[in-house]
Amino acid sequence: MELIEYADAEMMMIDLANRLAGELREALGRDETASLAVPGGTTPGPIFDSLSSVDLDWDRVKVLLTDERWVPEDSPRSNTGLVKRRLMTDRAASATYVPLYLPKEQPEEAMEELSAAVGALNPISVVLLGMGADMHTASLFPGADRLAEGLTTEAPLVAMRAPGAPEARITLSAKMLNDAVRRHIVITGEAKREALEKARSLPPEEAPVAAILKNAVVHWAKE
Repeated sequence: MELIEYADAEMMMIDLANRLAGELREALGRDETASLAVPGGTTPGPIFDSLSSVDLDWDRVKVLLTDERWVPEDSPRSNTGLVKRRLMTDRAASATYVPLYLPKEQPEEAMEELSAAVGALNPISVVLLGMGADMHTASLFPGADRLAEGLTTEAPLVAMRAPGAPEARITLSAKMLNDAVRRHIVITGEAKREALEKARSLPPEEAPVAAILKNAVVHWAKE
């Protein structure tokens, strides 16, 4: 694991957006297409804002989420809505979106179709992840009903239900995340820095983020 500390969060977001853009250009130099997996939540919003305006062959880039709540796109809980509003706009509007949600009652009903589309992207060119104070990443939550499967399966996706989560979720598996060519984790604040240090000495069953720390670059700013 490589840890990069920044003087402030704004500087971190701009620097990280530039780094992601550079890695996507590098991937497009090697291959016909590149792929970018990103988290939902509030933290990556400023990164998306900067990245969306970068001059890049976005029509050759496929964008997907690292995890998604099992809700329709028009729900305020949808990560898809966030990504389309803040990342897939401006120059990045020409990127192709690979969904982690289909209009089915339960995620298991759509798993075969979604897994085929996501699995075809392996290895993902660039992955950006967040981390919660509980040491979860993507939707690999401590105490989740299928965490063990998410940590060990060869499949690209796992449906997950976790204590305190009001809806089912679908998440990239640890293997899919670890297979990525480039992997970044972005966190802010002292609480998450403490959680990161704690996770480094715990097994993934207790601290799921520990499963993907090897060879990851962690970007941290105090606030």
